[in-house]
Amino acid sequence: MQQRWYSNILSKNIDVLNAMGNNKTRMLNILMQLRKCANHPYLFEGAEEPPFINDHRLVTNAGKMLLLDKLLTKLKVNGNRCLIFSQMTRMLDILEDYCQYREYDYCRIDGSTAGDDRDEAMEAFNRKDSTKFIFMLSTRAGGLGINL
Repeated sequence: MQQRWYSNILSKNIDVLNAMGNNKTRMLNILMQLRKCANHPYLFEGAEEPPFINDHRLVTNAGKMLLLDKLLTKLKVNGNRCLIFSQMTRMLDILEDYCQYREYDYCRIDGSTAGDDRDEAMEAFNRKDSTKFIFMLSTRAGGLGINL
C-alpha cells in the first residue's frame, strides 16, 4: 500500500518534478506528501481501508511500522522501555492505535496535553513499578521540561 501511494504522489506531480524547482511552493508540498507517505499511508484521508479497526494492516501497510513492530517486540521481551518522538501528532495517533492493537501500556504527551496530565504521565512512566512500556511525545511538547 505504501509503495502504491508513494508512486501515485510522484506520478500526479511529474510536471512539477520535471520543472526542477520552478515552483518551490508546490515542490515543498510534494515533499511533505512524500514525507507523510514515508511515515504511514494512513496519514492520508481515505487511505485506511474499511473496516476501521486496529489490526495487522496497521503494521503491514508501512515499512517503518514493520521495523518498529520487530524492534518493540524484542525490546519488550528484554524488559526495556521506549521513548518514541514524532513531529506529526497524527502519527502519534497511529502509534497510539498500534499500542492498543499490541496491548502495550503507554503514555502520550503532545501540544494538547494539559500541564497536570503531562506531570501525571511522566510520574506514571518514571515509577519503579511502572507497567508503561512506551512513552510517545511530539517533538515540540517533548522539548518543554520533560524529565524521563
